[in-house]
Amino acid sequence: MITDHKLVLFGAGKIGRSFIGQLFSNGGYEIVFIDVYKAVIDELNRRHEYKVVIKADKDEILNIKNVRGVYAEDEKKVVQEIVSANILAVSVGQNGLGLVVSLLAKGLQERYNQHNTSCLDIIIAENLRNGADYFFRELKKQLPSTYPIDQLLGLVETSIGKMVPIMLKRDIQEDILQVFAEPYNTLIVDKKAFKNPIPDISGLAPKNNIKAWVDRKLFIHNLGHAATAYLGYMYNPSFVYLYEALAVPDVYKQVRETVEQAAAILVKKYPDEFTLQSLTDHIDDLLVRFQNKALGDTLFRVGSDLKRKLGPEDRITGAIKLAREVHQPYGKILYALVCGCHFRQVNEDGNRLVADIEFSKHYAKGLRNILTKTCGFDEIKDIRIIEEAEKMDVDLVLGMHG
Repeated sequence: MITDHKLVLFGAGKIGRSFIGQLFSNGGYEIVFIDVYKAVIDELNRRHEYKVVIKADKDEILNIKNVRGVYAEDEKKVVQEIVSANILAVSVGQNGLGLVVSLLAKGLQERYNQHNTSCLDIIIAENLRNGADYFFRELKKQLPSTYPIDQLLGLVETSIGKMVPIMLKRDIQEDILQVFAEPYNTLIVDKKAFKNPIPDISGLAPKNNIKAWVDRKLFIHNLGHAATAYLGYMYNPSFVYLYEALAVPDVYKQVRETVEQAAAILVKKYPDEFTLQSLTDHIDDLLVRFQNKALGDTLFRVGSDLKRKLGPEDRITGAIKLAREVHQPYGKILYALVCGCHFRQVNEDGNRLVADIEFSKHYAKGLRNILTKTCGFDEIKDIRIIEEAEKMDVDLVLGMHG
């Protein structure tokens, strides 16, 4: 039997708990978390609640109730939860999507066997461009050809704008379930994708052109984060926090000009959705939020994972490619990309990500190696971009050693 007001949420991580779980719990839903981290699942089942600490001038503690967990390896239970869910959501990060798709396919098939006319909406709470296309393609591979995916499944893309910092070890040891987050609490969703009525929940913001809003998140918010990390690190490698970097007028000015360049690109791409003024207002708000000292967001968090963040469709390279498509300048964004190749920030233990150490080895073979193999630029078609970047890189290196 399908249970009213029950959200099955893949991912009991920071965004899952602080944002998606919080919104739906406050909206009167039971939240069933599915995760591979057994310690968190066990604790959710012991307490049936957890706290979100909203970091601002004064901390606010929210107690999120009516929650439980299912261990992702318990396939039979996961399938049962999918069969009886009123709505689903996914917030696991790109590395966990393969397992989620596999479990979803099994659960959806069993749900179809039991309730063959029951539609189900899946909120894709991932920083994933074209997320609905990804899920459609991957589920289609694993579901039987008789499963009517177009009729029964609503694949709802989102724009996730909430900032959740890396927590220190002492905070996690104090309470494995608590999570820190900023006050921002708006979940932008694809209005057209729902098969069932859109949940009447405070904080949901349905939009008709979700592609535009996903791009706004990626090419202003995520790009602004990356630019702050990379430009801030180049200015002073000992900076730890975003607010330290943005307190430097030159860094602030460069970051702002970078995202303003992206804003002009978005207005050209989506003239019916955005105005330059609306995006400038958004940039103003973001730069204030980035400087939230209570949140304690770090350059390490927003800058690390270079192979992904400098990838072909991600926040920096994707913006440059879109600029080229709509014939807009991209030089400041390209400069942030080149600075990213020099990013060597460490975590609280003094360590870099293993993948970032590998990235640096590839960069040591030459910037062109990164531009073609990581960023996906074509050595012939994109030669102008490559040569511009190489000149910037030479100037940067000379400046570092000059």
